[in-house]
Amino acid sequence: MAENELSVFLRARREAITPEEAGLPSGPRRRTPGLRRSELATLAGISVEYLTRLEQGRDRNPSPQVLGALADALRLNTDDRLYLRFAAKSAAGDSFMSCPGAHPPEEEPRPTLRAILDGLEPAPALLHNRLGDILARTPAFERLAGPLGLLDEPRPNLLRFVFTHPRAREVHPEWDEVAERRLHAIRNGQPPNDPHLSGLLDELSVSAGAAFTAKLACAPVPPPHSGVEVLRHPEAGLLRLSYDTLTSGDQSLLVYQPADPASALALERLSGFGALRAVDRQAV
Repeated sequence: MAENELSVFLRARREAITPEEAGLPSGPRRRTPGLRRSELATLAGISVEYLTRLEQGRDRNPSPQVLGALADALRLNTDDRLYLRFAAKSAAGDSFMSCPGAHPPEEEPRPTLRAILDGLEPAPALLHNRLGDILARTPAFERLAGPLGLLDEPRPNLLRFVFTHPRAREVHPEWDEVAERRLHAIRNGQPPNDPHLSGLLDELSVSAGAAFTAKLACAPVPPPHSGVEVLRHPEAGLLRLSYDTLTSGDQSLLVYQPADPASALALERLSGFGALRAVDRQAV
C-alpha cells in the first residue's frame, strides 16, 4: 500500500525529534537522527509492528486515542496535532461528518432564551449548545472571559478551551474538577451514535492527548447543575463564582454570580459590571 500524508508525517516527525526532546537519554552514538521506531512505540504505548504499518501506509485507520498518544510522544504543538488529525482522516478516506445520525447542534440562540440572557446583565452569563459552543453571552461575560482567552476563537467552545488552550490550567486552579464537569456536561444524555459528538471527542483525543483521553475513559456521570467555580483572572485576581445551569432542549444557560463579598467587589471593579450580590452556596 502506498505512502500517504499520515505515514510521511509520522516518519518525518519521528526522525526530527531527538531523544532528549522526547524525554529519553541520548545513549551511545546513533546512526540515524531522531527516535527509533521502538522508542516512539514505547512512548506512545503501541507495538513496534503497528507503528511500522502506520509509517509504511499499510494501516490507515488509527484510533483517535492512538493519534493522541503519538502526538504526546512526539511533543507536537497545536497546529501539528490538527494536521495529524487531518492527515489521518485523509488517509482513511473519511469526511469529518460523513455518518448519518443525530441532528446537528443548534448554531443560533433561540429567541426566548436570548431574551432571558439579555435580561441577566450585569451578571456574567452565556448560552451554549449541546457541544459547548457559545452561541451568545452578556457584555458582562465578555468582560470577564475575554482576558482569560476563552473568547479567542470565532466560535468559542467550553470543552475545547479547558482541554486545549495554553492558559486553561492557569485560569482554572481547580482544573481537574472543571475539565471533568465540562466533559460530563457534553456527554450526558447524548446518543452514543451522534456523529457530531463523536467528531468533537475524536478531535480532542488528538489535540489534547492523554489529558483528555484519560478522562474520556471514565464512565460519564450527570454533572452538577450548580456549584462554585474558581477563576484566576489577570485583572480581578482570584474569583469564586457561583454558577447555575438551566437547560432547554439543545441549549443551556450558564449564569455566574460572585460567591463571596471579595469576589463581588473584584467583579465590580472590572469596568461596567455594576453591583452584584454575593451568593453564598452554603447558605442556600
